[in-house]
Amino acid sequence: MIQYLTHNQIDKKKWDATIAECGNIYAFSWYLDIVHSQWEALVEGDYQAVMPITGGKKFGINYLFQPYFVQQLGVFSKQPLTQEKTESFLNAIPSKYRFAEIRLNESNTFDKEVQGIEYHRNVLLDLNRDYESIRANYHQNTKRNLAKAKNNNLQLTNMVVPNQVVALFTANRGALLDKWGDAEYARLTALTEKAVNCNHAFILGVTEEDVEELVCAAIFMKTAKRITFLFSGQNQAGKDRQAMTFLLDQVIQNHANQPVVFDFEGSDDDNLARFYLGFGGQEVKYPSYTYNRFSPVGKALLKVWKKRK
Repeated sequence: MIQYLTHNQIDKKKWDATIAECGNIYAFSWYLDIVHSQWEALVEGDYQAVMPITGGKKFGINYLFQPYFVQQLGVFSKQPLTQEKTESFLNAIPSKYRFAEIRLNESNTFDKEVQGIEYHRNVLLDLNRDYESIRANYHQNTKRNLAKAKNNNLQLTNMVVPNQVVALFTANRGALLDKWGDAEYARLTALTEKAVNCNHAFILGVTEEDVEELVCAAIFMKTAKRITFLFSGQNQAGKDRQAMTFLLDQVIQNHANQPVVFDFEGSDDDNLARFYLGFGGQEVKYPSYTYNRFSPVGKALLKVWKKRK
């Protein structure tokens, strides 16, 4: 039986025990508490299978959405999931949520077509091999860029704080985006600080030899089973010197021969996907789920509402 639990009804100790078996960083209770403080849940049995509910309400409309800094949620289970099990959770979403745009996880597979399901691209790299075996599968362009990076006398540093990564991003690529504001960056900083304090994250940066200024930096989340490339920033000098290629290669080297997967966290962007796949990773699909329970008139009003969000 699947129960709907409000935030205060969730047993977070049991919840986290289930999530720990699945290896997904985004669904730990402490992570959700920061990215969406009043998250709710669907729970089967004694937390044998669970699904976070990340809902909001605006202009009297209850809806489900994907929080920032959360690539995948959906159904998590101690036992292998079937399509029927995943669908039973989706069907148990409370009717008060009139529409949803959420992303599930790679274990939520569908053998048959389901209305509202679309697929997105992720890239994963198995690190449970020696570094030379992993590097042998790098694409030629990645190997050339790595050689160029090493010729630039780049150095790795762990003397980096979250605000420095955010500053690199906002001053460069982030300056071209308008989807994030101060509140989102503050949430990312709080999330990273919490994760570092509980040994679920590390931050690395890249400098040029004998120069303290960062040219590239990144935040990595980690569980016992997975390292996730969550967020990064680099300036033009970093791009010119292939600093990101150098940084990711260093992380791969440092964690080779460990029973973990490196999660590049995307991407549906073909250029980014090509860059990530250059490290020898494999493309893995995960689903999103969208539904709309409004009447035809309500659907028309919803389109207007979404444009005003």
